[in-house]
Amino acid sequence: MVYNLIKKLKNGVRVGELTTPHGTIKTPFFMPVATQGSVKSVSSEDLKNLGAQIVLSNTYHLYLRPGEQLIKKIGGLHSFMNWDGPILTDSGGYQVFSLGKNSQDASDNSQKNSNNKISIPKRSMGKSLVKITDEGVEFTSHLDGSKHMFTPEKVIQIQLDLGVDILMPLDFCPSGKATKNEIKRACEITIEWAKRSKIYFLERVTSHQSSVVSNTEDLGLKTENLQERPLLHGIVQGGLYPDLRTWCAEELIKLDFDGYSVGGLAVDLETRDMWDVVKQMGEMLPEDKQRYLMGVGTPDDILMATKLGMDMFDCVLPTRMARHGSVYRRIVSSSQFSVSNQYESVNLLNSKYRTDGGVIDQKCACPACGRGYSRAYISHLLRSNEILGLRLATLHNLHTYLHAMQFIREDKI
Repeated sequence: MVYNLIKKLKNGVRVGELTTPHGTIKTPFFMPVATQGSVKSVSSEDLKNLGAQIVLSNTYHLYLRPGEQLIKKIGGLHSFMNWDGPILTDSGGYQVFSLGKNSQDASDNSQKNSNNKISIPKRSMGKSLVKITDEGVEFTSHLDGSKHMFTPEKVIQIQLDLGVDILMPLDFCPSGKATKNEIKRACEITIEWAKRSKIYFLERVTSHQSSVVSNTEDLGLKTENLQERPLLHGIVQGGLYPDLRTWCAEELIKLDFDGYSVGGLAVDLETRDMWDVVKQMGEMLPEDKQRYLMGVGTPDDILMATKLGMDMFDCVLPTRMARHGSVYRRIVSSSQFSVSNQYESVNLLNSKYRTDGGVIDQKCACPACGRGYSRAYISHLLRSNEILGLRLATLHNLHTYLHAMQFIREDKI
C-alpha cells in the first residue's frame, strides 16, 4: 500500500504515511520548492535540519537547464542535488502555458476526431511562444529562444530519467480568467493526456511491450504488483465549476492513479475563492490515496485545506516572501482570532524594525530565532542586500511552514 491513512482527527485532518522509493513521509506535509534543484539560499543539509521530508522540483526548468540526460548521467536528481529524501516533480505544464497566458486559449477550438481523441489545431499563444497540437505543446525556451515539444509521454520520460519519486503528468492548467467553455476544453485535454501518460508510465516501469497496456480500460490493473517504483498522480482541473471538477475527477479516478492532485487553484487572484472546490475534492477523491493541493498557499491556507481533506502542499511563498523582507510568525495568543487566522506576516523592511532588538518569534527555534539574530540585524542585512539576510529570513519561513505541518499532524493547532 502506497498511502496508509492512520487516523482522522476530529477537525477533519487526515494523518497518515506515504511510502516512496526514497522513504516514508508523514502526512500531511509541505514540500519546499527547489525549482531548479535548489531551494533558494538553502542547502540540502539545512532542509534536513529544518525537518523537510520531501522537496519539489520543476520538470520544465531542469529539462531546459542543465538537461535531464546530464542529470541522469550523474546519477539522477537525488545525487545531483545531494538530497537523499523523496522528490516530487511537477510536469512543467504550468510554466509552459504561462508563456502564452496573455493570448487567447488555443484549446477553445479543439474538437474530437473519429477515434474520440482530442484534436487541436495549431494556433499561436503568447506571440508564438506556445502552440498546442493534438500531440502536445510546442514552446519556445525563455532562455535562448530554442523550440521544444512537450508531449504527455515526453514529460513522463523526463521525470523518469531524473529518477524522482512522485511524477505529475502533463495537464492543461487554464487561466483563472478563462471562460467555462475554455476550462471544459482544458479538462478534456487533461483527461486525454492523463490516459497517455499512464500508458507510457506503465510501459516504462514494467518494461512490457506497448500492447500490454494499449487498452485504457486495463490501466487500473497493472499497478498493485509493482514494487519500489515511483508514483504517478492524476491532476484534477475544472476551475471553480463544481460540475467540471466532478467530471474531471471521476474520469481520472477511473484510471486508478497512485494519488490525485488538485490543480488550477493558485494561478490567479481570481481563484482565491477556492474553498468550495477544495471541500468538494476532499469529499470525492479516494480516501485511500493521498490528495495534493498544488501551489497553495499561506500557513493559514494550508491549515484550512488540511481540515478539508488535503494531504500534500507546496508553495513558493516562504522563499519569495523572504526575498522581499517578509516573515511569518505564529500568533501567540490565538484565542481572539478565528481558527483560520493562526499566522501573520511581518515586513522586516518596515522602519520600526530598524531598532528592534527582539527575534522574529520568541517561540521559534529556527536558525535565525534560536540563535538570537535580531529583527534589527536581519532588517539591516536585507536593506544592505546582504545574502545572509535573505538566508536567515528564508530559514525562518521554511521552519515556520514545516513546523506548522508538525503541529497539524499532532493536533496542536
